[in-house]
This record gives sequence, structure tokens and C-alpha cells, in this order.
Amino acid sequence: MKIKQLFSGESSLQNALLRGAAVWLLIMGVEVVHGIARTALLAPRTGDFKARQISVFSGSALIMSITYLTIKWIGSRDKSTLLRLGLLWFLLTLIFEFVLGRKVLHLSWQRLLSDYNLPKGGLQPIGLLLMTLAPLLMERLQSKQQKRLL
Repeated sequence: MKIKQLFSGESSLQNALLRGAAVWLLIMGVEVVHGIARTALLAPRTGDFKARQISVFSGSALIMSITYLTIKWIGSRDKSTLLRLGLLWFLLTLIFEFVLGRKVLHLSWQRLLSDYNLPKGGLQPIGLLLMTLAPLLMERLQSKQQKRLL
């Protein structure tokens, strides 16, 4: 899917994607703090790679929580729109991670790609999959909870 296709369509789709992009900025801010805390508090105890593995799950919990709290504000219940939003988050996160890693933190390609190597314990693909599905999953969870309350 091309970026142009991601944003094409009616204004409600565009509004949801723009609001979703704002939520993504919030998620990235929280993830930066999460990464700093991981490096300062967890990595000295477990080692860097193990800390990065653990933080995939704590980071995913943060992403799901933020998505749950903001999904109504994003304003779409449409499955297609929510999946597009998840794909947008996926693409923006990949760009963010590699630009931050290479240009700001001066990490090697080997170090960056180690997080994506599932056979060798890199768990980032799991985190990205959960992030991609977060809008859809959290909207469904809220809808089910709302139905139970009625």
C-alpha cells in the first residue's frame, strides 16, 4: 500500500488518521521515556539485549493503554480505518527508530537490526505487530465493554 493510498478517502478517514498521528506522537514520547528508564534501570541488572527483550512487552502494554484511552477521541470504529491507522503507526515507528538510532544515538546497523531478528531473540517484530493491531484491538475491547454496561 502506498502512502498516498493510506491517506486517500473521505474526510472522516483523514480526521481519524490525523488524530491517530497525534496519538502516535504521544506514544513516541512515552516510548522515549520508557527507553531511557530501560537503559538506566533495567539494562544494568539484566544486560542490554535482555532489557530490550523485556521492554518489548512493557512497551506494548504502554501502547495498548494509550490506545485504549484515546481510541474514542481518534473517532473511528471502521475496521479498515483502524487497520490503516495501525499501518501508519508501523511505518512512522520504523522511520523513527532507524533515524533516531542511526542519526541521534549513532547505533550500528547490526545493533539496530538485532532487535528484529526473531530467531536470535529479537522481539521487536512482535511489538510492531501489536502496535499495528492496537487501534483495532482497543476499539473492539472498548465496544465490548460498552455493550456490557448497557
